[in-house]
Amino acid sequence: MKLTRARRIRTRTRTAIAVLAGLICAIALLPATAQADNPIVQHIYTADPAPMVHNGRVYVYTGHDEDGSTYFTMREWRVFSSADMVNWTDHGVPMSLGTFAWADADAWAGHVVPRNGKFYWYVPVRQRGGGMVIGVGVADSPTGPFRDALGRPLVGNGEIDPHAFVDDDGQAYLYWGNPNLWFVRLNPDMISFSGSPTQIPLTTAGFGTRTGNPSRPTLYEEGPWVFKRNGLYYNVFAAECCSEFIGYSTAPGPTGPWTYRGTIMPRQGASFTNHPGFVDFNGGGRTSSTTTGRCPAAADSPVPWRWRSSPTTPTAPSPR
Repeated sequence: MKLTRARRIRTRTRTAIAVLAGLICAIALLPATAQADNPIVQHIYTADPAPMVHNGRVYVYTGHDEDGSTYFTMREWRVFSSADMVNWTDHGVPMSLGTFAWADADAWAGHVVPRNGKFYWYVPVRQRGGGMVIGVGVADSPTGPFRDALGRPLVGNGEIDPHAFVDDDGQAYLYWGNPNLWFVRLNPDMISFSGSPTQIPLTTAGFGTRTGNPSRPTLYEEGPWVFKRNGLYYNVFAAECCSEFIGYSTAPGPTGPWTYRGTIMPRQGASFTNHPGFVDFNGGGRTSSTTTGRCPAAADSPVPWRWRSSPTTPTAPSPR
């Protein structure tokens, strides 16, 4: 595996604890001999990888923990891409807190989705005056530069981890939340929405049972990632802090009702938080020697899904 940035850059070894920063689940046709180094990025601290496939490349959008951070000092986002999930290109910093004049801290986990010939990056940030809100950047290229699409937050209620999903009928949804789970129906312009934020009921039938915490009776913690496969909707999420594992629920529609199905990836040692991300890469083959487990699959799926744990970097040695 090599990592390039206009030219090959030399990676340096970190002595910090390498923990699982996230999960990329890719249905990929990879040569059996191709094995990417883990973590795939080793020259900076990153977290919360959000994958996207566009024109035959996988793009991974991450946050960036600053060197010396003791509590998630994050001021910018990064993007990396690959045509084979082995050799990766570092595209630098396409968006930062400076993109949003109304924000002053906490460039945390976001998600990019393509639509209308543009790329929309939904991110949680702290707005000036306090409180977490969700902004949206827009670019003409998947590697940016991204600009503030609105000049203000898109939506905000103090919660985090936005994820956008465009259904087969063209309706787009934005999901987010910790400790709750919310959604809005995005308008075709992707920078406005219809109605008000709707809270998805966090029932034990829908999201599993947590014990020992009466204020949070379900396993849902944060980081929702919704997608559709064979007519079934999946909601994959970081479960039960801390340390978090990756759980999932399914539903007949994009807003529920959800049924909890179990664990995709168990807790990973020293990993404190976690963040799932799923892409369909190269059209439905199987992973090869990088496979370490299985993704959920509809009962009628002809292709077993497999997951490969693919942390982007050693994360900063303090928890969020």
